[in-house]
Amino acid sequence: MSDTLRQPAEITYADEIEALKATDDQPKPEGWELSPQAVITYLMGGKAGGTEISAKYVGNRRLIETAVATLATDRALLLLGVPGTAKSWVSEHLAAAISGKSTRVIQCTAGTDENQVRYSWNYAQLLAHGPSREALVPTPLFRAMEDGKLCRLEELTRMGSDVQDTLITVLSEKMLPIPELNDAVFATRGFNVIATANDRDKGVNELSAALKRRFNVVVLPLPDDMDEEIAIVSKRVGEMARSLDLPAPKNVAEEVTRLLAIFRELRSGETVDGKTTLKKPSGNLSTAEAIAVTIGGLSHAAFFNNGKLTADSLAPNVLGAIVKDPVQDKIVLEEYLETVLKKRRDYADYYHSLTELV
Repeated sequence: MSDTLRQPAEITYADEIEALKATDDQPKPEGWELSPQAVITYLMGGKAGGTEISAKYVGNRRLIETAVATLATDRALLLLGVPGTAKSWVSEHLAAAISGKSTRVIQCTAGTDENQVRYSWNYAQLLAHGPSREALVPTPLFRAMEDGKLCRLEELTRMGSDVQDTLITVLSEKMLPIPELNDAVFATRGFNVIATANDRDKGVNELSAALKRRFNVVVLPLPDDMDEEIAIVSKRVGEMARSLDLPAPKNVAEEVTRLLAIFRELRSGETVDGKTTLKKPSGNLSTAEAIAVTIGGLSHAAFFNNGKLTADSLAPNVLGAIVKDPVQDKIVLEEYLETVLKKRRDYADYYHSLTELV
């Protein structure tokens, strides 16, 4: 077992990627490690010879096909959706399968400037010898253009609009000017960009119309089907529990089902039977939140509850997921506890545990 806390996808799933390469007889776009058909198998699951390929994304196959087809053109891909819809997860695995490397990534924040997107300078070299290629420090975008690989931009809308627009020349001309050297980097075939964004978080900056036109947008939705969401959470919880050496009690699936029932009712603003309208919390209670809550509960159970996963183990994490605004969300949760959970005998343990914490 590796000492690394988390390996990139191309290392974690190296055996699957190699198996797909060995059996992949379809034409590949320039610079791609796998054909588009093999990339779909890697993401959605299937077989490569005698090797079972695990599903990395559980959802609409057509959406992933559209994403892969986009990346085979000269048009960039924007994965859009509310927080917790696996945008970064899909982005990482697309880069791993197509380029063989998912770590050419720029994490966009309010503090990201042009130098972190385009290139920066080694100031010791710059002062000693003036502007030169040796003094230039390439960014992941710069290196991806040179190598003909994919570059990932995470949370694109967190970046200021003026910085976002530095991408327009790269995406339209496939060229990155270096005016200090009277030079430019021209993208090698195989280069493209995968960006992720959501419009829910505070501090989001709208993309300009000019930049939007350079992207093909694929919207990743929250799972509509309860069984599908249970499958996603159970799968990811199992994988994460193994990587963290956390034992998984036999009742994990049962607790995931109960947890998601609570999340989906609060997320939709009504009970499952449609008879009671509920106030919605300020957070979106995504699938990713459900995974994090369950993993937190497993850790608590392993170290403080003799390995038993109970409502008591999960309740503090459930509270943290729901109550983002200490005033508004507390009212939402209290109302839900008194009008819904209090009346359900099979949720009595959640009602008592959460009532004690609120």
